[in-house]
Amino acid sequence: MEQQVQSVPTQRVPGLEAVVSVGEWLVTLLIASIPLVNIIMLLIWAFSGNTKLSKANWAKATLIWLVIAAAFYFFVVVLILGGIGFMSRYGR
Repeated sequence: MEQQVQSVPTQRVPGLEAVVSVGEWLVTLLIASIPLVNIIMLLIWAFSGNTKLSKANWAKATLIWLVIAAAFYFFVVVLILGGIGFMSRYGR
């Protein structure tokens, strides 16, 4: 017996699969370089239903890198502060 695999039709929104233009990327990168505004816009671009797919994927990847960098910096700061505390208490 052969089993037939049925594909589930995906809903495609017209225009979201279009290529992001160079001008749109320039504006996107400009907005992404503004502190605090960048995080808000990255969240909107990543999880909004009306953002082009390539820009949404870029925003998700950028958010992942921001979380990784924040965790790394937190870890480094904890090590440095711990080392300073240790040296001030036991080092002479």
